[in-house]
Amino acid sequence: MKKYCAYVLLGLAVISNAALAKEAPLVSIPTHDAFFNAIKAHCGKAFQGKVSKDNVGNTFGNAKLVMHVRKCTDSEIQIPFHVGDDASRTWILAKTGAGLMLKHDHRNEDGSFHSSTMYGGHTVDEGFPQVQSFPADVYSKALFIESGIAASTDNVWQMMIYPSRFSYRLIRPAREVQVDFDLENPIATPSAPWGYE
Repeated sequence: MKKYCAYVLLGLAVISNAALAKEAPLVSIPTHDAFFNAIKAHCGKAFQGKVSKDNVGNTFGNAKLVMHVRKCTDSEIQIPFHVGDDASRTWILAKTGAGLMLKHDHRNEDGSFHSSTMYGGHTVDEGFPQVQSFPADVYSKALFIESGIAASTDNVWQMMIYPSRFSYRLIRPAREVQVDFDLENPIATPSAPWGYE
């Protein structure tokens, strides 16, 4: 009888674990979906941008700025951001099941992860179909403190998508920079950055 009970308990544990292993359904928030799909609609295209706001001046120098909506699934969009010949940055926009998450994937020249990578934030409200905000998350705040840039713990990243323009914006007290990309004039797509072949 003890052996039989052990088998029953083992079977229940296996069934329970299988149920837990199933992926939870993604929470569908109309404004998040509309925002995500508006960016996804540009998948495979690249666009040139220009700095429209920069209260400290010359953040990117005179480098050519290009975003490339390169790899898209139903839950993730990868957007390499090229600053001149530097292709080390990729924005990753993902559905998490509780909203949208923005991460910054930074790589070294050999494709390995930079010491300051995967920082970003998560939506805390429904936002708008055209605009979503991503306050710095706990991981990012710890990374910024460890890196000696504690002021960045107040970072809020914003992305804006309109029919003719996509904007990437960083704001915090005493800091604002925004790059606007012209969606009406796609350009030649740049080569894939490290880690995204």
